[in-house]
Amino acid sequence: MSIALRLDLKQSQQLVMTPQLQQAIKLLQMTNIEVASYVDQELAENPFLDGGDSDDAAEPPVEVSLGEREVPPLETQLENGWQEPSEPPASDWLVHVGGGQRAAFDDDLPDVQERLTGDRTLHDHLLEQLHVSVSDPIARVVGLHLIEAIDEAGYLRAGVDELAERLDVPLATVAEVLGVVQGFDPTGVGARDLAECLALQLRELDRLDPAMARLLQHLDRLAKADRRSLLRLCGVDEEDLSLMVQEIRALDPRPGLAFAPAPESGAVPDLWVVPNQGGWRIELNNATLPRVLVNVDYYTQLQGPGMDPSIKAYFTDRFQSANWLVKSLDQRARTILKVAEFIVEQQTEFLRRGPSALKPLVLRQVAEATGLHESTVSRATAGKLVATPQGVMPFKYFFSNAVGGGGDDGAEAHAAEAIRRHIKALVERETQDTVLSDDQIVRRLKDQGMVLARRTVAKYRENLGISSSVERRRAFAMAT
Repeated sequence: MSIALRLDLKQSQQLVMTPQLQQAIKLLQMTNIEVASYVDQELAENPFLDGGDSDDAAEPPVEVSLGEREVPPLETQLENGWQEPSEPPASDWLVHVGGGQRAAFDDDLPDVQERLTGDRTLHDHLLEQLHVSVSDPIARVVGLHLIEAIDEAGYLRAGVDELAERLDVPLATVAEVLGVVQGFDPTGVGARDLAECLALQLRELDRLDPAMARLLQHLDRLAKADRRSLLRLCGVDEEDLSLMVQEIRALDPRPGLAFAPAPESGAVPDLWVVPNQGGWRIELNNATLPRVLVNVDYYTQLQGPGMDPSIKAYFTDRFQSANWLVKSLDQRARTILKVAEFIVEQQTEFLRRGPSALKPLVLRQVAEATGLHESTVSRATAGKLVATPQGVMPFKYFFSNAVGGGGDDGAEAHAAEAIRRHIKALVERETQDTVLSDDQIVRRLKDQGMVLARRTVAKYRENLGISSSVERRRAFAMAT
């Protein structure tokens, strides 16, 4: 057997993603806020990009309208997937996917006064009490680590054994400091589970008697409304048990949330779907998208004779990059609107009647109808929020597998989310005398044209966090 060198020629196919194609794909899967931040960075780095000013000539927003019967196509039909443009845009070409000035994203930290007057966190509140209550240096270090391990709800999420081993201190020291922390405000902070949290609050109220302590040991039975076994375990009568349950319900199971930051005013949608003369109009959220202009005049001025070749190559690369960004932004807008157009056309009943009218829809259907690849549809809907008459919701909310139907009885398939809504509505209308079993829910749904197996109903009921009919009857009985 001889060993020799040999030169072979092979043919193979492979997908090569140009930087421009990678940029287009990256922009497509961004939300409007992320796009604005990305463009803001590009404006700072590329001398041939300009942000549109508010006094520029305003163009109509990119939008599409859906009529009652006829759906006009978008002005520009895109090919399958992402295609590279054959030529850069014209010198005065402006992408107007937003209606105002470019959004400002300031990274400056707040001034000293603002930081001092800001809302205190739970950890800040606990640290203040630690410095006042504990003077021993070792105990303070243990206290700092304990407070660091407390989550925003006020629960200790680290074991005392683990902390003692990590800090190389006796377990008794950690337990002693934990006892001090558990005496801090808000009452119940530093607990390791729900029972301990409630016990700390009851102890401060001087209501932690033996019967109440046994009730806390069997919170699982309380959740199931197992009144008979609770009476036996706690050794009390019906009236006492009812009073004990009322006391527990008056406690705070998450004491730390009182120091949680206030929630944001609301989610910022990427698209709007609004009624329009009997149909629907879809438009990108103008307020969250930038206006970008390629400054061709500046590029032309720099193309003088005698320029260093390396500098000229840099300017050319930046100018092409600016053109590509503008083109990619327009292509992103049109692709998202194209996908949204088909989804809205399919979900018009949802827009009018709500979640119970949601139709089954999968990515493959959208891809086939729009001529796009499934991965493109997935990127166009990823992370995007849509404002509709039914509220602001993720694009992915409109995608749901078909459940039921397809059998010999000619029953129509329904979206899984719509079925869950129907089940929830049936349970919410229950009274103590009309609690529905899973079999009864199956029959009620069948009367509404939804043919489902009992195990499917049970699965959706559990997904909604709805207990069984037996437990719901016990809950009604305990409440009365």
